[in-house]
Amino acid sequence: METPITITAIGLMSGTSLDGLDIAYCNFTFKNNSWEFSLLNAETIAYTCELSNQLKNVAIGTALELAMMHTAFGRYCADEVNKFVAKHNCKPTLIASHGQTIFHNPAKGYTTQIGCGATIASLTGITTVCDFRTKDVALRGQGAPLVPIADKYLFGNFTACLNLGGFANISFDADDKRIAFDICAVNTIINYLCNKINIRFDKDGIISSSGEVNKILLNELNSLPYFKQLPPKSLGFEWINEFVNPIIEKHQDSIENKLRTVYEHISQCIADVLNIYSNNKTVLVSGGGAYNIFLVDLIKEKTTANILFADNPITEFKEAIAFAFLGVLRYYNNINTLKSVTGADTDSIGGAVYLAK
Repeated sequence: METPITITAIGLMSGTSLDGLDIAYCNFTFKNNSWEFSLLNAETIAYTCELSNQLKNVAIGTALELAMMHTAFGRYCADEVNKFVAKHNCKPTLIASHGQTIFHNPAKGYTTQIGCGATIASLTGITTVCDFRTKDVALRGQGAPLVPIADKYLFGNFTACLNLGGFANISFDADDKRIAFDICAVNTIINYLCNKINIRFDKDGIISSSGEVNKILLNELNSLPYFKQLPPKSLGFEWINEFVNPIIEKHQDSIENKLRTVYEHISQCIADVLNIYSNNKTVLVSGGGAYNIFLVDLIKEKTTANILFADNPITEFKEAIAFAFLGVLRYYNNINTLKSVTGADTDSIGGAVYLAK
């Protein structure tokens, strides 16, 4: 791409933490062979417990329930975008929607994100890009992570980018290629344990900090085969349900101690990766977990990497910004998925486009 470009886009991100819909209204400029962006407005629309549970349970429901939720969640996203656009007087050229991941098993060749793009485009009157992962999985890739191309072009002044969301993933350049992979589960496990005591999440890590490490449980978690695999690799709920939850459930211990053990596991996994790939280098940390003071402190204790945080609200909305950028690249038919990251046969242009009219 050579012609200078200026375009506005809304990025929608609904992560595995199932806590809310992130909406980021961004301006992207391409000139002098480089990309720049500005975050114009952003909000998180918290999910009700009912919606969060519906999204969580659709994976174990019927095919009819999945089809209905696909459309219903698309309608929900469209309604929230319409409110956001009216409130902030936005005029975006496009919407880029990640959707909600329900199934993700690239080893068996499938990935599913719900939130009907046709519905979003029709109800907002704004061209919508969605379904970003399917093309890469069809090309025998992991379909994840997808954010690294935004890390490379929008946040390239940092050695590495670490996201602490439902899962932790990292992105960095090595041997003139962008490398990225999922490290371990983060908020998906933490929230799972918190829900057992009727708390949605462990604010600042306060509950965990009151517990003690269960060394037997910690050793079992650290010994899972995934952590010995080389990238490219990615994680999904299927992996947690098959391998992580059974280990946690079989141990008779308090929630506080289990949480403290999980925090130790997470911080060890992340620090091990940082010490291999980003030792003594600058690492930009983003995602909801970046606000978890206790977790971040545990990571800092175990690594010499220079942990840095983006200015608010970029820390919180970095993934939504990234998907807005992926949508822009798709809109201009530019590569937005890297084989060096996902392990696919080729780089690709991922995303289904639904025109406003």
